[in-house]
Amino acid sequence: MSSARTWDAMQRRRGVRPGPNRRRVLAAGLAGLAVATAARADRPVVVASKSHGEGILLGHLIVMILERLRVPVTARLQLGPTRIVRTALTAGEIDAYPEYTGNVAFFSGTDANPVWRRADSAYAAAKAFDAARGLTWLRPAPANNTWQIAVQGGLARAERLATMADFAGAVRRGLVELAASAEFVESPAALPSFERAYDFVMPRERIVMLPGGDTAVTLRAAAQGISGVNAGMVYGTDGAIAALDVVVMSDPAGAQIVYEPAPLIRTGVLDRHPEIGPALDRVFSGLDLATLRRLNAQVAVDGDTPEAVARRYLGSLPS
Repeated sequence: MSSARTWDAMQRRRGVRPGPNRRRVLAAGLAGLAVATAARADRPVVVASKSHGEGILLGHLIVMILERLRVPVTARLQLGPTRIVRTALTAGEIDAYPEYTGNVAFFSGTDANPVWRRADSAYAAAKAFDAARGLTWLRPAPANNTWQIAVQGGLARAERLATMADFAGAVRRGLVELAASAEFVESPAALPSFERAYDFVMPRERIVMLPGGDTAVTLRAAAQGISGVNAGMVYGTDGAIAALDVVVMSDPAGAQIVYEPAPLIRTGVLDRHPEIGPALDRVFSGLDLATLRRLNAQVAVDGDTPEAVARRYLGSLPS
């Protein structure tokens, strides 16, 4: 009788069931690990987006790129505002969504830090902050969707207005009537930040203050001179900019936080699907300011759906 059989026989005589064969246990464990790993690899990547037009458009781009890569994907677009989508990501309920670099200034409570006012340092700071949370920022689009001011085209050309320094001079000469939301006028991060950086004060009696934050309204008022308005608050990538005769003032002093959109994704997903990073980087790096405004205009002005615009844009890119 072999030693193994003798040991088993002794255990039976003592009323003890023989223990499991170690080789079988190890083999079963490895098989189970392989199944679990395969299940994780096959689990769909859940892509979400915020509820605004640009967020939905960028969310569709991410979903379609993953589909092209044959990565299993589930879309949960228009999930909600920043707070809801960010919470879902950090809780592991979703795996990716398009976010703006500047929002990490508020996630981290460091919005006063000048690092957020340059594109390169804002991206580096966002990437470093979220790396500790198991999140990876992929390459951002070179398009700053921050608060800006657009001036009626005729006035801008006549007065040679191109920068916020030029705008400040026009304000001092009493030439500007501004349409803006209450938040833009009152938030220290918005108009007051411009005033500090460029040493001017926008007279409050020369501001048409709107209850909401719809930049389509302020842009149209500026372009068409509604109620005497010739300037309006905008976001840098607003689609209507491309369709209206306005000039957006540049911000050379960096008064505003930089908001460049980029895919924010769980690092574990990239570990399972390393092909995702290069593919998304290629597409987002091509979304410069003019391109993103044009795509947004197709939604906001022409009435196309974000999905149709995203599909048409991807189809126009070299394979």
